[in-house]
Amino acid sequence: MRNNHVFKGHKTLLGAKYVTYGELELPLRYDIFSSSKNGFDWGHNGSAAQQLSFSILYQLSNEEFARENTLLFTTEIVSKFSGRDWIISASDVLKWIEAHSHNKNELKSSQKEKKEEPANVLMLKTQKASKKPKPKSNVVKQICGELQITQKDLANILEIPEGTVSSWAVKNEIPRLGKKAIEFYMQSQKNEQIIKSYKNFVKLLDVS
Repeated sequence: MRNNHVFKGHKTLLGAKYVTYGELELPLRYDIFSSSKNGFDWGHNGSAAQQLSFSILYQLSNEEFARENTLLFTTEIVSKFSGRDWIISASDVLKWIEAHSHNKNELKSSQKEKKEEPANVLMLKTQKASKKPKPKSNVVKQICGELQITQKDLANILEIPEGTVSSWAVKNEIPRLGKKAIEFYMQSQKNEQIIKSYKNFVKLLDVS
């Protein structure tokens, strides 16, 4: 049955991250592996991405294997998750586990070779890392675009001065309480859509 399950990740516009397995929240496993205290993340090789890698591997294997292969799984799989949403099937993860269970010695030797990279390779990597990052998208404009409202509408919804929303847009930063209020509003909008869909479904049943 577990082969039919999938791991899903979702990142909200405000940065909250959610990961599920078989439609249930994936445990963080802080009790046996504490790489990050800030939950899960993906798209890089950082501590939060390693926390996600360990939890995925532990879900389908054992603690020893998960610990030994967290870094490799992060590099090969989790760092490749891009964007706000991703999905990977349990069967694909099990195939990865099986392949790397058979090749532990080869993996260890390859990891040693990576640590002993020539100076010119390291220099190229450093040069790539030093490139200027892409300009950060404006979070206020993204939220207004997703909700199809103006900044004035957002100010009215939150019952705050329009100038406050404008300052958030200029700074490209929303305070914690503002984020909570916007997330609450977005969730309420989703709930309204669900209720509306249910009512339409009931009407269709009455007609039939």
